[in-house]
Amino acid sequence: MELPAAVNAFTTHLAQVRRLSPATVRAYRSDLRDLASSTGDASLNEVDLEMLRDWLWRATQRGDARSTLARRAAAARSFFSWAKDEELIDVDPALRLIAPKRGRTLPVVASKDGMRELLDARVTAAADGDPVALRDHAVLELLYGSGMRVSELCGLDVDDIDLERSTARVFGKGAKERVVPFGLPAGRSVGAYLTRARPALIARATKTTPAMFLGARGGRMGPRTVYALVAEALGPIIGADAAGPHALRHSAATHLLDGGADLRAVQEILGHASLGTTQIYTHVSSERLTATYRLAHPRA
Repeated sequence: MELPAAVNAFTTHLAQVRRLSPATVRAYRSDLRDLASSTGDASLNEVDLEMLRDWLWRATQRGDARSTLARRAAAARSFFSWAKDEELIDVDPALRLIAPKRGRTLPVVASKDGMRELLDARVTAAADGDPVALRDHAVLELLYGSGMRVSELCGLDVDDIDLERSTARVFGKGAKERVVPFGLPAGRSVGAYLTRARPALIARATKTTPAMFLGARGGRMGPRTVYALVAEALGPIIGADAAGPHALRHSAATHLLDGGADLRAVQEILGHASLGTTQIYTHVSSERLTATYRLAHPRA
């Protein structure tokens, strides 16, 4: 079987059978098409370990990040494992393919005082009742108050919010459902948005929608709008390069752990499949604690 045809069959399998996200499927397809291009006219059965190592080496020479190399190696291993299971190849050439270890970079988080100032400023901005200002305040409060992902926030419907219990039902990666709590400030801002802003925004729409957060024209609010909002609000606090919706998620998780929250509870709130993913925030808390100690202790 020709390599490009096998790549197409594999990515179809990822989308339709394993039901991976469109972004993940696109990344795998891009990596494997690059592999097919790098091997010339080699068929699926002709690809060997040396070809795969040479493919990764060329990516290294181009200056690709270690995280990119690790993703490419994972794509190749998954692809050839699938091909072996489908009996398209006799031997899996990627079994011994090793990618460089990912470099660990700690997420940038906002300080608690910085977040307080940011959100207090949004309260003032929304005081005149402007629908977009009320919406923006609710979005920022909910992202920080719940730690949800931007895709989860944009996917919220009105019925997913329970103001009495201060919880939101979200659908995370792999369409996994979970219920996340949020605090009183988020509840107040969301309540104000629902009663004073959403009706005005939906009046601009050409059709009704169950979407919780609406754009300026009354349709479901998209991730780009949220990114622009968060970047504008958070940039002065943590820098433009780090400012984005995920920075609010990082900040929420770190502040929970700083306040004594259990690591597994934070894992459930964030919707991480692995506790190891959540543990990165213990390193952030630890570094912040160390920095505080060095500034404050006379024998530091």
